[in-house]
Amino acid sequence: MGWLFILPSVVLFMIFVALPALSAFYLSFTDYDILTETEWVGLANYAMLLKDKIFFISLKNIVFYVALYVPLMVVFSLSMAVAVNQSFRGVGVFRTIFYIPSLTSAIAASTVWLWILNPHYGVLNQVLAAIGIVGPAWLAMSSTAMMSIVMVTLWQGAGGNMILFLAGLQGISKELYESAMMDGAGRIQSFFRITLPLMRPTTFLVIILSMIGSFQLFDQAFALTQGGPGYATMTPVYMIYNEGFNLLNMGYASSMAVLLFLVILLFTILSFKLNKDEKEMKK
Repeated sequence: MGWLFILPSVVLFMIFVALPALSAFYLSFTDYDILTETEWVGLANYAMLLKDKIFFISLKNIVFYVALYVPLMVVFSLSMAVAVNQSFRGVGVFRTIFYIPSLTSAIAASTVWLWILNPHYGVLNQVLAAIGIVGPAWLAMSSTAMMSIVMVTLWQGAGGNMILFLAGLQGISKELYESAMMDGAGRIQSFFRITLPLMRPTTFLVIILSMIGSFQLFDQAFALTQGGPGYATMTPVYMIYNEGFNLLNMGYASSMAVLLFLVILLFTILSFKLNKDEKEMKK
């Protein structure tokens, strides 16, 4: 009976996830441009990929993005969750406001941020000018383009992770905080001694989900910078899209996808191992 209930999900998973993934793995060993017959080329695509400097630039860019985005995501979403985990009038309104960006389309949100980050008439630079700061050309400079994408994705993604943290916070017994207060602990001590340790599983989940999503960055890079200026915001998924759908090099694009999968798998396994080692050290 259990298998019968999960059968629809299993069928959908096989059709839309497993089969496309296996097809991509097969195509990575072929020369395929959609228009002509598939030609088996073995490891030629991977050999070419290892010499592709632009692809390795994109990998460096995405690792830099992950190193910025994931810690900031944890800090911002946890801070928001703590703020709205209080009992005050209108707290539901603030929770809704914080969560709404997560519901918006990435392309639509990026289009709005294109206007906000415009160097000439954008809202952000006008606000900076009002306090005597000359704002940069956020999306046109290599030094600020990736930071701008981090800012946009943080704005859009923090609300969803806030909900995860909020669920974790509400699962902590209030008796622990009351006991800490009786022992003379303040809010800050309670946060670091009670909240953070008990929120560790939720924090780890947010880190893993944020990291996997970060490596698949595409929408914002496509809408805001098209991988530029130069290759400053070029990401692996953007390259896969360009090679596969613009240049019709489906075999080569599939080899990129397989390599990206291996990179994500490596980082995920490493994160699980570090988390496990830290648990064992505490024991």
